[in-house]
Amino acid sequence: MQRWTSVLLGFVFAVALVALALKVGAPAREAAHAAPSASAAAEPPPTVEEPQTEDAGPEISLDTETDVVDEGDAGASALPASAPKDVHIGVILFTYAGAQFAPDSARSKEEAKKLAEATLEEAKDDFAKAVKKGDRGSTKDIGVVPRGVLEPKLEYAVFTLAKGKVYPEPLDTPRGYWVVIRNE
Repeated sequence: MQRWTSVLLGFVFAVALVALALKVGAPAREAAHAAPSASAAAEPPPTVEEPQTEDAGPEISLDTETDVVDEGDAGASALPASAPKDVHIGVILFTYAGAQFAPDSARSKEEAKKLAEATLEEAKDDFAKAVKKGDRGSTKDIGVVPRGVLEPKLEYAVFTLAKGKVYPEPLDTPRGYWVVIRNE
């Protein structure tokens, strides 16, 4: 008997919810078809014309076929058409004070650069071994990196690097200096 009581109460509750939804939704439909009010019959306010100037400045082209480089990314260039859509890279990270996610006890920027430069030659010979000399976050393969994820200057360096090659100098990134290899 309790089962049927529960089913009946559930049905009554569902019907009440539907009735409530229909009742609440009804005024919105009526308002959409209501007669225009007195304020709606009034003329719209006059529009203000923008003043005409002889020189409106340079015309801006919105050409979507070219790569846009932010002026703050000095040294960044558009990727060549032959660049891949994504790459596999390995990174040896050397953080410094002021870099993103750097610990409070991080070394100076100059020290980080010297360590990265010292590790660079070893990375060219045996990248996996050199990874152990980097900071936390260093890895021989960070996985697939698609275009548009990295900063433009860094992206250009990584996407134009030949497969299996280590970039010839440490790259300064917001997270610290990177010694980078392109795996694929």
